[in-house]
Amino acid sequence: MSKLKLYGYPQSRAVRTLWLLEELGLPYDVVEVTMASGATRSSEFLKINPAGHVPAIDDDGFKLSESMAINLYLAKKHGKLYPSDPHGEAKAWQWSFWVMSELDKPIVNWIVNGVILPVEQRDTKLALQSREEMEWPLHVLNGELGERKFLADPNAFTIADLNVASVLYRLLFVDLKDKPHLEAWLKTCWDRPAAKRARAMRE
Repeated sequence: MSKLKLYGYPQSRAVRTLWLLEELGLPYDVVEVTMASGATRSSEFLKINPAGHVPAIDDDGFKLSESMAINLYLAKKHGKLYPSDPHGEAKAWQWSFWVMSELDKPIVNWIVNGVILPVEQRDTKLALQSREEMEWPLHVLNGELGERKFLADPNAFTIADLNVASVLYRLLFVDLKDKPHLEAWLKTCWDRPAAKRARAMRE
């Protein structure tokens, strides 16, 4: 069997899959594809993902894109971090879809316009609006984690936690003391050895 190929780069959403691959202990190769280089629109990459976005994988000929779909697929295929019953599985889907719908975009907009772009290029209004949009879903997540230690299995870290925590990476550098359950859980997730290895690749 050939090595799994991950297309993307660690500073992108591909870090989510890098984290999972480290958790699974799978051999893999990273094929660096970036938007800045124009490679995501190259004819070669469009054969991997016609939508022209990273991450994407080639798993022994099976091509798949979208970070949450990739992670759910790999965790289920390899039988690690994937819930063992239908209720846990449904919760893993729920939280993975929820975090993309509720938090992925506002976090990106907030960071890009509050930190990454040169001051003169920032949209301060969008940054403030995005930070405000984040508050309710973060409150929801803090409340959930006050009732249970982890998201899909009350007592065990699963792909649901990895997927959600990966989206919230930037919040590691934010004061979350008003959301103590969320703060503790996020630190627990990112303190895992595999998470630290993925973070080292990103930073």
